[in-house]
Amino acid sequence: MMPNNAPIILLREDTDVSQGTGQLLSNIGACSSIVSCVASTLGPRGMDKLIVDARGKATISNDGATILKLLEIVHPAAKTLVDIARAQDAEVGDGTTSVVLLAGEMLKEAKPFIEEGVAPHVIIRGYRKAAQLAVEKVKEMAVTIDKTDKAAFHDLLLKCAGTSMSSKLIHSQKPFFSRMVVDAVTSLDAEDLDENLIGVKKVPGGGMQDSLLIKGVAFKKTFAYAGFEQQPKSFVDPKVLCLNVELELKAEKDNAEVRINEVSEYQAVVDAEWQIIYNKLEAIVKTGAKVVLSKLPIGDLATQYFADRDIFCAGRVPADDMKRVVQAVGGSVQSTCSDIDPAKHLGQCGKFEERQIGGERFNIFEGCPHAKTSTMILRGGAEQFIAEVERSLHDAIMIVKRAIKNNQVVAGGGATEMELSKYLREYSRTIHGKQQLIIASFAKALECIPRQLADNAGFDATDLLNRLRMKHAQGSRWEGIDIDAEDTADLMERFVWEPSIVRINALSSAAEAACLILSVDETIRNSASDQSGPGPKAPPGTAQRALRGRGRGGMPRR
Repeated sequence: MMPNNAPIILLREDTDVSQGTGQLLSNIGACSSIVSCVASTLGPRGMDKLIVDARGKATISNDGATILKLLEIVHPAAKTLVDIARAQDAEVGDGTTSVVLLAGEMLKEAKPFIEEGVAPHVIIRGYRKAAQLAVEKVKEMAVTIDKTDKAAFHDLLLKCAGTSMSSKLIHSQKPFFSRMVVDAVTSLDAEDLDENLIGVKKVPGGGMQDSLLIKGVAFKKTFAYAGFEQQPKSFVDPKVLCLNVELELKAEKDNAEVRINEVSEYQAVVDAEWQIIYNKLEAIVKTGAKVVLSKLPIGDLATQYFADRDIFCAGRVPADDMKRVVQAVGGSVQSTCSDIDPAKHLGQCGKFEERQIGGERFNIFEGCPHAKTSTMILRGGAEQFIAEVERSLHDAIMIVKRAIKNNQVVAGGGATEMELSKYLREYSRTIHGKQQLIIASFAKALECIPRQLADNAGFDATDLLNRLRMKHAQGSRWEGIDIDAEDTADLMERFVWEPSIVRINALSSAAEAACLILSVDETIRNSASDQSGPGPKAPPGTAQRALRGRGRGGMPRR
């Protein structure tokens, strides 16, 4: 029988255990620290962050998901905010800073209740109810745009793209890039709208307005062998053959063993190698293709052979560029040179040319009959600048994609949040108990978006929020912060629009993240030294922390 004072081995030595209300408040504090990092990036007057990684690579960005990804956060609870920002970026593309701000503010509003001893599950229940009501209210408020009126719908897409860009580095060229983004997205297949088929190529040099959209495919000139310069670089209505075949002389000694007795036999082996590649090249020429692309290398023999017959070729074409070429010109990627049917397997484009853009040469396919893809060629001074332009355009592309799939819009600029705040505050007065206070605190948390927009622009946030509350109480449901006039305005009339799905996803994700963090009351952190230190390893899940035999309530047994 075990004596009363025998130690019970439960947790590894040096395991850090934090629990109870203190742990919950610590997690809320960690999340608030992250919010303070990204809060100043919100809105048209948001600031950028310059983040330098361990290798010295500098990134300038005001995209919430990008900043949080680069911060390399180690606090386990705070990582939840990084996850919701990434989820918002993947699902909707924009609103990453908003979702982090909302989650942080919800936790901040919950903090006094935790300190006063309210059970976390009571708060979680209230927040879930409030989030459900808010999402239903957004769906009810959303304005549906008629897709059948092509001009009006195109105008809607331009305005949604413009709203997304207003807080980005490219806001000075908003009309130019809005048109580019809408043209790029509308060139995709209307069914799946795969944004990966919009190619983005970065060419340093020139101004931002020198960027251009190719209604087809453009990719940088691939590695070229001898004979490349003799090939023609421009065609009208060429047939295009896409291959996954290596057109290079291979020394058979690398992967075969041949026993020979005479020199003539060796010569026959060498001749056979040459004959194999010549048969492939002749089969390609017979198809009538004028542009030959391959994912694998096209060697100097093949390059010279094609040059002699006025055929253009490019080897080592990246897989994503090849995929977009096939989407644009038609045909399919062939893995053999025999039995190629020109009618089925070859594509065609209106014009092919090799063109100099900045310091790079590009192969450009335009006038494609099956064009379900396009390519943006971005210009700018610094590489960091072009990278941020690319991130900004990604957000705008995703917003336009969502607007096409879901043609319901709400106003931005904090107008939607203020209307939801008013609605939830009124609802909270119709119920009793602790839920009344918790739903009212959720309503207050929603005001962080217009407040932060005003703060970032240098306005008096308290004055503007009071004015917004008054306007919404009087029935102006789309009243939000007007950055240009340092006042409030009807943002639906000002065309500050965004798809309702952005707000719905942000509210749902932020509430889920807040509830998740509130439901954690203990963190058990295993020491890193236990994983690699000397001595015998305990099996997974065992622990070596001695808890002396204790009675109920943690009191020592007598």
